[in-house]
Amino acid sequence: MKPNTPTWPRKTREVRNHHFDSTIWNDFRFRPDDIVIGTYAKSGTTWVQQIVGQLIFAGDAEVNVPELSPWLDLRVPPKEQKLPMVEAQTHRRFLKTHLPVDALVFSPEAKYIYIGRDGRDVLWSMYNHHARANAEFYRVLNETPGLVGEPIAPPPASIRRYYHDWLDRDGHPFWPFWESIRSWWEIRDLPNVLLVHFADLKADMAGEIARIARFLEIEVDPDRWPAILDHCSFDHMKRNAARSAPLGGILWDGGAETFIHKGTNGRWRDVLTAQESEKYETLAVEKLGPEAAAWLASGNGSRGLAQGTATQGSPTSELMRRTG
Repeated sequence: MKPNTPTWPRKTREVRNHHFDSTIWNDFRFRPDDIVIGTYAKSGTTWVQQIVGQLIFAGDAEVNVPELSPWLDLRVPPKEQKLPMVEAQTHRRFLKTHLPVDALVFSPEAKYIYIGRDGRDVLWSMYNHHARANAEFYRVLNETPGLVGEPIAPPPASIRRYYHDWLDRDGHPFWPFWESIRSWWEIRDLPNVLLVHFADLKADMAGEIARIARFLEIEVDPDRWPAILDHCSFDHMKRNAARSAPLGGILWDGGAETFIHKGTNGRWRDVLTAQESEKYETLAVEKLGPEAAAWLASGNGSRGLAQGTATQGSPTSELMRRTG
């Protein structure tokens, strides 16, 4: 009996707006060891890019994520400039996307990591990102060639209003939220797809990095684990934010430190009423189904660890136990 052959996703549409130009994937030439890091946005994308960069470059403190791991479907710079730069990279490539699966060209040989986070935490991080955007942010997105659809405007003063607009208009003013989660959840069992959750990374970063390393088939010298863990910590990334934020943070008031903001969950609990919070929870089940909604809310519990607890023993010994 022949083994089951996976049904690989196929691109069925283009997504273009003030941020996206999905047509770039039509011309992108995959390599067998490519890594694609996907999220909705503000879900831990830069964190996982940092992790993958540290694994590829063996804990090198000088890894510059924005330069090495471009957001491929961001429409600026245009694909005519971006594709040659990516093609010229000689290291194992790790690319970023915020597209749903059906707007991507999907390679059976590449590895895909998708990061999820409770939508309320996404929204709180998104609001900070949007509210601190400066004039250059709007110039780049709204006044450069290739804009499709409406330009993006500054957010309202009230984060509560921002929350309700985002839910009522499905991701406004950025892009649809539920279709991104659903499309990646539906392919979670493919052999080249790994789902990672922000809460699991917070609870057990060492274990999750080890899981990512196994998935990417990266063998790490044991002597390099301490450097990798240190360089993937929030404190390190905050101190070295210019090597994490796009363009060194020039698109935000306060610079790169604004882009690498707090990295915390649950800030919405102090603002939203129980009814307002339940509005999101009801929509999550309606749009995703109970299993996906439960995963999005809290991840996999870091394989038994309560959120916010530390791993047993030293991070290095735990990491080595998990990869051994």
